[in-house]
Amino acid sequence: MVPGMTNRVAAASVPLTACEFFAGGGLAGLGLGRAGFRTVLANDIDAMKAAAFRANHADVSLAHGDVWDLTPAQVPGTPDLCWASSPCQDVSLAGARGGLKAVRSGAFWGFWKLMQGLDAEGRAPRVVVIENVVGLLTSDEGRDFAAVCAAMVEAGYRVGALEMDAALWLPQSRPRLFIVAMRGAEGPAVLEPTGPFHTPRLIAAHARLPEMVKAGWSWWSVAAPARRNLDLSALLEPGLPVFETDQTEALLALLSPLHRARLETILASGERRIGAAFRRVRTVRGRKVQRLELRFDGLAGCLRTPSGGSSRQYVLICEDGRVAMRRLSGREAARLMGVADDYRLPSSESAALKLMGDAVATPVVEALALGLFQPALAAADPEGAAAA
Repeated sequence: MVPGMTNRVAAASVPLTACEFFAGGGLAGLGLGRAGFRTVLANDIDAMKAAAFRANHADVSLAHGDVWDLTPAQVPGTPDLCWASSPCQDVSLAGARGGLKAVRSGAFWGFWKLMQGLDAEGRAPRVVVIENVVGLLTSDEGRDFAAVCAAMVEAGYRVGALEMDAALWLPQSRPRLFIVAMRGAEGPAVLEPTGPFHTPRLIAAHARLPEMVKAGWSWWSVAAPARRNLDLSALLEPGLPVFETDQTEALLALLSPLHRARLETILASGERRIGAAFRRVRTVRGRKVQRLELRFDGLAGCLRTPSGGSSRQYVLICEDGRVAMRRLSGREAARLMGVADDYRLPSSESAALKLMGDAVATPVVEALALGLFQPALAAADPEGAAAA
């Protein structure tokens, strides 16, 4: 296990419950659990992800199926928080940008239909969280982001958003958007946007919102960690086999002149350096070409599913003027998401990488829960917090 990393649930200071929709392998629930939340219901439509969830969260009720088919009767009690990591493919910068009208990302409205059903029964959660790619801010020229926020404001919630990069906690560059809505609770907020989580992209998206949504907007405030984690090498598995020389050379042939020069400089130094590499399609002189891009800044690139806009990532080991390469493993991907080694991954490497590539980084969820959700819910129910 990587030092300091755990899947253990924290002792709760308040009796808080959560439901996790589009749960995948349950990483949002892990992050919430570290902050004292107890997941009482999870949902996902994907069979592989449902199996992974059951393998790691045997005590949590899982509704395996389409979110559109869920009913309020399946939700126990009145959850304090409902989390939805709705599909991102149609709003991702790497996807087709079909927006919320598309089949996969449109599943958000199935989730929201369920929230409306709970509301009609007087069991609406006080906190609703939507996690997605930052492409949601500009998808359909900003109309998708506005539609999500407007739905929440119309239901009486105050809404705000944060753009948070897992690179502040983990050695992986992974910016994600978190839309947070609260009703009957008020989290820490500031009067004006401030860094690092109110980014220029988010500020621009807020400026485009209808006045009705702006009137119900809060600039939620969460403290950034004291220092960044830039130690990719600490998360790597030792002794994994590397590619044959010809396979390595074929991959390095995809380097642009700039990236080739960076690699040559490192090799010339003779020092040991660990880097990450990933393939991208770039436009060069009007023609699309495949490039291998490197980074030696202590971070991996953003994990994606093996079938997504980017291929699997590679690990580069530079030492004594030579370079060796191999693929990033599923276990290493899990560590890059903040998951401890006792988490049970699918036996297939491809499935493990897909599970992690679609997930949310657990330390980011924990930071949101400790810095925003817990204070809001404790202030709304001080007697319950004291009793706990």
